[in-house]
Amino acid sequence: MDGPDYSLEAAARAAGACIIAGVDEVGRGPLAGPVTAAAVVLDPARIPEGLDDSKKLSAARRLALRAAIIASAEVSIAHASTDEIEEMNILRASHLAMERAIAGLPRQPDLALIDGSMIPRGLTIPARAIIGGDALSVSISAASIVAKICRDHVMRDLAQHYPGYGWETNAGYPTAGHKRALRDLGVTPHHRRTFRPVHKILYQDK
Repeated sequence: MDGPDYSLEAAARAAGACIIAGVDEVGRGPLAGPVTAAAVVLDPARIPEGLDDSKKLSAARRLALRAAIIASAEVSIAHASTDEIEEMNILRASHLAMERAIAGLPRQPDLALIDGSMIPRGLTIPARAIIGGDALSVSISAASIVAKICRDHVMRDLAQHYPGYGWETNAGYPTAGHKRALRDLGVTPHHRRTFRPVHKILYQDK
């Protein structure tokens, strides 16, 4: 198979589900910024061509697909903040962002297809966890594209207020340049203090 398709959704529709949301998150690995999730309900008659895991697409292709997704599907985006990541842990915070994205859809789904191996515990609708879902389900791949573009935009905006960390290009991930800036410039309010490289710098300073 070349990429994701609609077969998981088609099977769910055959079993009686009408509204099927693909759900994915981005931003578990960065040292700074929120974790962002998207939920997308595709119109089976208007599925944009070329949907794939956002990591496999060029920036220009992602932007073109995002426009097509927004024009043809029901979309909701939500975040869990740096503070929430610190309070609960990154897995629970990413699940919270997913729960918020699903809750923000204009219609509640009959089924959520969740990228990953776990179903968020706060969900009140039927859900199925799909490992590697963004490479299997077009609904999940659409959610991965929308979530990535949104979070990248958030990090570019934060980079304007906190220059020097390279967030406009590294999106807060632990690149060599970002880690060097952490040592040289210190820790910002948007850094995840429980993450090891940040934690080490905080406690070395003390």
